[in-house]
Amino acid sequence: MTRRDALLALPWIGAGLAQQAPPAEIPVDFTCPMDKDVKAKTPGLCPRCGMKLVAHLPEPIAYHLRLKTKPDPVEPGRPVELEFQILHPKTGKPVTEFDVIHEKIFHLFLVSQNLSYFAHEHPVRGENGTFRFTTTLPKPGSYRVVADCFPTGATPQLLIKSLLTKGVTAASLSETPHLTPDLKPQRGANLSVELVTEPPEPIAGQETLLFFRLSTAEGLEQYLGAWAHMLAVSGDLIDIIHDHPLYTTLPQIQFNLLFPREAVYRIWVQFQRAGVLNTVAFNVPVKALR
Repeated sequence: MTRRDALLALPWIGAGLAQQAPPAEIPVDFTCPMDKDVKAKTPGLCPRCGMKLVAHLPEPIAYHLRLKTKPDPVEPGRPVELEFQILHPKTGKPVTEFDVIHEKIFHLFLVSQNLSYFAHEHPVRGENGTFRFTTTLPKPGSYRVVADCFPTGATPQLLIKSLLTKGVTAASLSETPHLTPDLKPQRGANLSVELVTEPPEPIAGQETLLFFRLSTAEGLEQYLGAWAHMLAVSGDLIDIIHDHPLYTTLPQIQFNLLFPREAVYRIWVQFQRAGVLNTVAFNVPVKALR
C-alpha cells in the first residue's frame, strides 16, 4: 500500500483528498509585441498592426546595433554602404533570426540633424545576420540612424545610432534646429493631408489624438501592412517614436500618441495612393503640464 492509499483509507483524510478538485487553469492573455495595449483571450493577429499575438511576451531587453560604413568616413553627396548587425545583449553575437514587422524584417529610418532629410528604407539581409543598404546622404553633418526590428524570441527593438559625415564641425554638432510650429495642410505626391489634434494644444505626458484627414479616399492603399506609418522626432533628436494608426475611417486616419516632453516634434507620415508613396511632415508644438 502506498502512502496515499493509506491516507485515503482514513475517513477524515480520504474524503478530503478524494474530493479535492484539480487546480484551475490560469487564464492566459495574448499580447501584441508591438502594440502592448492590444490583448486577447485567444490566439490571433493584432487588429492594429497585423502581428501575431504572443501568449507569454518576454520582458523587454535592449539589443545592440552595430553599424559600419564603406567608405569610412562617409562622404556626403556620394554613395555609402551601410552595414548593420543586431547583437544579443548577453552573448554579443549577431542575431540571425527575425520576425516580420509590417511585411519586412528590418525597417531603417535616416534623419538629418537639422530634420530636413528623412528616409524610410529596408536593408537587404546577407549572411550571419548582416544587413546592407546603399544610399547617398545629401549634406555634411550628423544623422540619426534608426533600426526597427524584431529578434525572434525577444520583443520589437527601436535601436538608434548617430552617423557623422566628412565635413562636420564641432560647432555644427552642438546646434539644435529651431523648429517653428507648422500644422498647415501639406501636399504629397498625389495627396493632400490636413492634421487636427485633440487637444488642440498637445500636453507632454498626456495622450494626444492626431487626426490625419486625407483629400480623398479614392485609390488609397495599405503601405507595408498599414494605412500609414509615422516617425516623430523631437527638435533635439532625443525622442524618437515609430507608430501606426489606431483607427482608420477613410479618408481619416487616427494616431494616439504620448509625447514625453515639452518640445516641437517633427512628424513624418507616409500614405500610399494608387501605388505612389506620399510623405508629408508637420511640426507639432507640445507644452508642459502647467
